[in-house]
Amino acid sequence: MQSQDVAPRPRPASAAAPGPVVDIEQAEAALVEHYPRLVRLAYLVLPPSLGRNRRVLTAHALTQRTLPRGRASGDTAVLPAQKTVTEGRDADPGYAYVRLRVLRMALEAARPLTFRAWPTRAQLPPLLPQVWGLRLFPRSGGADELALDQRLSALSAPARAAFVLRGLERMTDADVRRVLAAAGEEDPAAALAEADAVDTAEGADALLTSPEFDPCSLHARPTDLVRRRQHIKAAIAAAAAVAVCGALLGMPGDGWGPEGAAAPPYAQNPAAQAALDPGKLTLVPAGAWESSARTDFSVWPARGALTGDKGLLRRALAVWARPGGSVQVSATPGTPSGAPPGPPQLLYAGEVDQSRVVLLYDGLRIARYAEAKDGGTQGAALDFARVDGASGADADALVLGRTDGNVRYLTAPWVRTAAVRDLLKSTAGTTPLARSADGVTEPFASPALQTGACRSWNALELTDKTGTRLSTDLGELTPARLTSGRPGRPGDASAADWAPLACSLADARGQGVRSVNSWSYARQPLPDGSGTAEWLCTRADTWRGGGPRVLAQFHAPGQRFGAVVAKAENASACGAKDPHVLAGVLWKSVEGDWYLLAAGGEDTASIRATGGVSGAARSNLLAVRAEQGAQVVLKGTLGSGREIGGLR
Repeated sequence: MQSQDVAPRPRPASAAAPGPVVDIEQAEAALVEHYPRLVRLAYLVLPPSLGRNRRVLTAHALTQRTLPRGRASGDTAVLPAQKTVTEGRDADPGYAYVRLRVLRMALEAARPLTFRAWPTRAQLPPLLPQVWGLRLFPRSGGADELALDQRLSALSAPARAAFVLRGLERMTDADVRRVLAAAGEEDPAAALAEADAVDTAEGADALLTSPEFDPCSLHARPTDLVRRRQHIKAAIAAAAAVAVCGALLGMPGDGWGPEGAAAPPYAQNPAAQAALDPGKLTLVPAGAWESSARTDFSVWPARGALTGDKGLLRRALAVWARPGGSVQVSATPGTPSGAPPGPPQLLYAGEVDQSRVVLLYDGLRIARYAEAKDGGTQGAALDFARVDGASGADADALVLGRTDGNVRYLTAPWVRTAAVRDLLKSTAGTTPLARSADGVTEPFASPALQTGACRSWNALELTDKTGTRLSTDLGELTPARLTSGRPGRPGDASAADWAPLACSLADARGQGVRSVNSWSYARQPLPDGSGTAEWLCTRADTWRGGGPRVLAQFHAPGQRFGAVVAKAENASACGAKDPHVLAGVLWKSVEGDWYLLAAGGEDTASIRATGGVSGAARSNLLAVRAEQGAQVVLKGTLGSGREIGGLR
């Protein structure tokens, strides 16, 4: 659980002193929100002698390894106050924690290797992320940025850290000393003194925010092409030698070759062989869906200009059955990526932007094969998504491709109109989305690919004879359907239902989400009489059934967006089988008084709070006086007598 804060808080406690409990969810939220700033901090502290490419990759690798394995301290749930615009990251204990971890690892990576001790993980080249065949480096700045980079390169790593914390993070010298000490620096005062030697004339600190030092905005150039070609030739020769040796070892006898005892029993399986024959693909006639009682992918007709290209279809089936090392394979969680059990159904084959795309369906999965128009199977991609049980709204559209931050869909044959709606501008209306005769939409900005602050969230609005439905791209082959209403009886959502909640959908990206439901489960008059707050619960259910994500949000009057105050994974709350939820928030009134506010669904008979705040209410709403930063445990009792805990 988290809390709602509408007034400034003091600066976070020093890293050396005991601070508030920071759990993995809080640290993850801070890392995602401030990722570009944290990577910039690591990049500036790392020694320039690493080279710009390795420095960029190391900065990203160190930042991505900052999440704790569990709670950073303590073992009791904390209700930290929610940040306001004026406070920003400085009041966020999660940000302070991950910033300290980034700084500690960057200082460690900057230490020279010695023969007296084993190198630490931070001192070694990063395993991930890696980009093969390219060198990445930030955009070049002007003369001032170059001069500052040269002056910083002459400093020691602790001195660079002191300069960056003072200039980029706007810390006082006392705070810098405390943070450096917490990061393991033995003499912070000496680091500050060395940093003072750098010119700090007006504008020097502002250079730290320039593109010259932004490892998230990069240029890409090839590596040494001649040397790379030589290495590839050597690798091919080695692979050929291994293949010859393997063939000799696999000769008839007691070995492990095709005639040996370990030969796979499915090697000559007729169904497996038929699945690789493009002539045996299932092709549904164009009007079959109109007379069928079903509205799912099984009645989608084969569409696209390349449905007769046997060579393309044969390559797609062969890659599906045996993807090579150069094929980029991805699958949503819980989706098997093996070969089809028999001839699949062809949904689409055609050119999409700069690729040839084939969509196939085997009754359980959608498989998307893509290759470059002029590159054959080199660099081909194969994506899988689980769609068993899809019907009606779940089978309205499939992603054909994503390019330059945009997404393009193939819509179901029963879709009459398509439009785009920005959920954050629910009153602005829709933008019509043009479609080809095959049902391919024009591209539009995808929220699954946007980074930085959440300023818009596009949803796909499709209309057929049964009504209008909203869905959104969460990085899968199938868009996630948006619904609204009490669990077990949700209906099609409107843009207004999702306007205060849309940005929280980012938490469900890449999780194989089938649908996301929003539910306004309680309304609570604020204790200072300033209005009525709304409690909302969103639940993202997946195609595989497991791994649902639940968020409780508190929407105070006058605020545009709801604040996430609690979240859980693999929880039954807010679901059709268990439509109950209880969440709490620390809230500060206009007069400066702190309260614990808690709410459960309408079937919650009583709520009690223990720990740093004690109180109880014989209803589904609780409001008691509290202290800032109080640690609270919530329990509720349903009308049936069953007890439920607060969502965390």
